[in-house]
Amino acid sequence: MTVLEDRIEMAEIGGELTLDAMFEWLEKMPVPEGYKVEIVGGNIFMSPQRHTHWRIIFKILKQLGARYPDECLASDVRIDFPGHLNGFAADVAALAEGFEPDDKGRLRYQDVEFVAEVISKGTARKDYEPKKAAYAAAEVPVYLIVDPYTGRWHLHTQPKDGEYQGRTSFGFGDEVDLTGTPVDLVLKTDEFPRD
Repeated sequence: MTVLEDRIEMAEIGGELTLDAMFEWLEKMPVPEGYKVEIVGGNIFMSPQRHTHWRIIFKILKQLGARYPDECLASDVRIDFPGHLNGFAADVAALAEGFEPDDKGRLRYQDVEFVAEVISKGTARKDYEPKKAAYAAAEVPVYLIVDPYTGRWHLHTQPKDGEYQGRTSFGFGDEVDLTGTPVDLVLKTDEFPRD
């Protein structure tokens, strides 16, 4: 058992396990440079950021810049979502203009209008399943999954009762039509690289 596991077990026994405690422990651990860390359903995930991954994130952020001011865009920033211990660091998040951080200075899920996750091979399941469920429960209007391994994107919209009602999937090169959503623009995917 590691020190972290011991502390988590002790916190669980005392009923004290919180996202803040878990992130505090993570900040004290040596996380390798170039790795993204987030907590999904109480599980800690560390995934390496590949160049392909970052290029897609950058291309999405650049296009969102036509609609959102810089201060409304985030990448790999902790946002706590509904459900058991969900402290996500979305690849891309767009927040409503005029958003206000919470009393701890953190971004609030209630202000998120758009999330994009770029698939990593080892952690893809969390993006397709528990994170999608948490984003739907939080009523994030638009959730986009971009998969450089298959060269496809999957758009989820119209959250209702903890599920997305709208789902569209196409390949790289096909545009992501976000008109009619709070994002109100069309994302081009023809320059998204593949792995």
